[in-house]
Amino acid sequence: MLNKILYFLFIFIISTNTYANSNFSKKAIVKPVLTQKGEEKYWCPVCGMNIKKFYKTSHTSTLQNGTPRQYCSIHCLAKDKEEYGIDSNNIKVVNAKTEKLINAKTAFYVVGSKITGTMSKVSKIAFAKKEEAQEFIKKYKGRIVTFDEALKEAKNSLKKDDKILKTKKKKKIYPKGKKIFEKRCQQDIDPTMYLEINELKADIKNNKLCKKLNESQFQAVSLYLWDVKRFGNLSHIENPIEIEDTDKCPVCGMFVAKYPRWVAQIIYVHGDHEHKFSFDGVKDLLKFYFDPKRWLSSENKHPISKEKIKNILVTDYYSQKPIDGSSAFYVIGSDVYGPMGHELIPFEEESDAKTFKKDHGGTKIIKFDKINEEEVYKLDE
Repeated sequence: MLNKILYFLFIFIISTNTYANSNFSKKAIVKPVLTQKGEEKYWCPVCGMNIKKFYKTSHTSTLQNGTPRQYCSIHCLAKDKEEYGIDSNNIKVVNAKTEKLINAKTAFYVVGSKITGTMSKVSKIAFAKKEEAQEFIKKYKGRIVTFDEALKEAKNSLKKDDKILKTKKKKKIYPKGKKIFEKRCQQDIDPTMYLEINELKADIKNNKLCKKLNESQFQAVSLYLWDVKRFGNLSHIENPIEIEDTDKCPVCGMFVAKYPRWVAQIIYVHGDHEHKFSFDGVKDLLKFYFDPKRWLSSENKHPISKEKIKNILVTDYYSQKPIDGSSAFYVIGSDVYGPMGHELIPFEEESDAKTFKKDHGGTKIIKFDKINEEEVYKLDE
């Protein structure tokens, strides 16, 4: 009993003096609060980093559809906010002093301390009280800012930080990950089957798709699969739907290139030129198809209508080749989710749709001209 009391006393002292020694650690000392669902909760959905390892810079929020997200850093939160859109009124951050989740908007952030940044050159570490932040600054330097100021700095440095990270990945991490993957992992891992890198990591670990790896090896393999092999697996596709890295879905705002398995597109003809709109799934394409003006900004109200449609392209689920969306067969209500949840799964051949429905369930198989707007929005329920 005495040993147990001494143990908890030790944990309490450590947790309330997490930077009392000369080496500040971002790693959780007490049991971390993990807010995401499923086995993927242990990793950041944006970069795949271990939440526990970077717990003292981690943030939480939810997507606009209510899905919980937890990030290793404010950098990844800023990136998710830009690419997905998150609930700005529901952001929490770990207090580096006590390791408790606190309201990010009332936190005091120390920016530019001697501590190395997480996914960023400049560190941003939060505290519940100004006195805690000032105590930290005495040892590690830096300046105190609000959450909004810290987020603005993170957002403004996204491109610069990502460029530095990309260079590091290409030179060191991808080659390392490729080597480990080829020697220690099952070669049939298909990264295109996952929506987020933390889902990929969860499956590798839970189903033992690789031999035992330490955290550094695991991250290198995952990044190689996610950033390199995921797109290489689709490089054999002839005449893929043409999209740019900067193309955003006009309905949800997500970068379409991140989800090559789900790309869909509508091309409108206007006079002597075309307007091309790309989507991260058939569901968002259809929302736009039924009411395009709703999803266009006030300064971007193109004179488009169904009569001006030149082509509708969707990605066949099995072959991954682009097919005519207006003649495709769609499975509704299956257990396969797209980037925005429940999806209409497209197939060029009805026989493939029937095979898929048998394997993954679904309420019915339907042709494009039979789909109604109400049915599309029911998929969000």
